[in-house]
Amino acid sequence: MSWYQGQNPGVLTNLYRLLNHGRLGGTGKLVILPVDQGFEHGPTRSFAPNPDAYDPLYHFRLAIEAGCSAYAAPLGFLEAGAAQYAGQIPLILKLNNHDILQDEIDPLGAQTGTVDDALRLGCIGIGYTIYPGTLDRRLQYEQFAEIAAEAKAAGLLVVLWSYARGGGMQSADETGLDTITYAAHLAAQLGAHIIKVKLPTSHFMDAKSKKLMDEAGIPYETLAQRVNYLIKAVFDGRRIVINSGGSAASDEAVFDQVRAIRDGGGFGSIIGRNSFQRPWDTAIDFLRTIMDILAGDIE
Repeated sequence: MSWYQGQNPGVLTNLYRLLNHGRLGGTGKLVILPVDQGFEHGPTRSFAPNPDAYDPLYHFRLAIEAGCSAYAAPLGFLEAGAAQYAGQIPLILKLNNHDILQDEIDPLGAQTGTVDDALRLGCIGIGYTIYPGTLDRRLQYEQFAEIAAEAKAAGLLVVLWSYARGGGMQSADETGLDTITYAAHLAAQLGAHIIKVKLPTSHFMDAKSKKLMDEAGIPYETLAQRVNYLIKAVFDGRRIVINSGGSAASDEAVFDQVRAIRDGGGFGSIIGRNSFQRPWDTAIDFLRTIMDILAGDIE
């Protein structure tokens, strides 16, 4: 909390609520359930593996039963259950989204909700996505800055998804260590309270950055070391950074990623498709295992 003393009491109250909710409450770690995939990837690709997940109320129940720190989703999904589950799980309204009906080398999300919507639904914060490296990145930064200022004035947390993309990047560049840390640092400079990025690989897009890392003797061979550097690169650990697990070959591969987040000094995970595409009981056990690893209850 001391890292955010420049914020107003409303923001600090909502940050306190987030950090003290669920199985990880009071540990300084977070597991957030995000379900924006129906908008971003389509309902079939998102929910066909587990048809129960077509129901928006399913995700409220999953986040509550598993003991998640919060549930994040676009306007439609939150409107469907915010009243029924009021006060039972902190909510984050995702205010911009983009679809894949047209192939986009340089994605640009559309604003699909408002700060007033977030307040009306009882949310603790708003979520937003930017794509550093795209042609329209400057427009995205300006749009985000405006809506973030409005949200902060209303006492809401600001959670920023920061994904490096763009025509000039190869696929490996998007998760390179220098790219991920740059995207996270940009998010912090734009004023985000909580930053979500992918886990970094040992790849470098920029040869000069690799040379400087090597000359400084900064280790990055293991995932835990890369997470540690990511946290260092974002205001020396003075902003909460959470990571998505991405695709993994097995449950144990996901759990190893979570161990690396914990051992590298990371703050937690945001787990979507890897959880809600599973059958109910399996998803609950999966999420709780992740939380137990982050809390140090499971090695």
